[in-house]
Amino acid sequence: MNKSILKLKKNPTLKDFQKYVAKMIKKRGFDKETVPEVFMLFIEECGELAKAARKTQKIKSDKNSEEFHLTHEAADVFTYLLDICNYFSIDLEKAFREKEELNKKRNWK
Repeated sequence: MNKSILKLKKNPTLKDFQKYVAKMIKKRGFDKETVPEVFMLFIEECGELAKAARKTQKIKSDKNSEEFHLTHEAADVFTYLLDICNYFSIDLEKAFREKEELNKKRNWK
């Protein structure tokens, strides 16, 4: 059995997830993909997530279409988002916190 070197701690932070994805991408040989390729994969996964969500809401869809699992598609979207952030050296947790501070000052009504 091939033992994986990829390990994610029990209670990972967002930074831990980003580090894990960086290692995973390299280990699986996806580190040569270009930003446009990764963005297209990200958008494709967003579409699969939308389709899975539609099916959970019993919104009309093609009966012969592939079955998508909502949780798996959400995980795929998360993985590609982290990969994109890693490519641009974005600390997603820091970016989220900074953006949320700006959003707290907005009038949402």
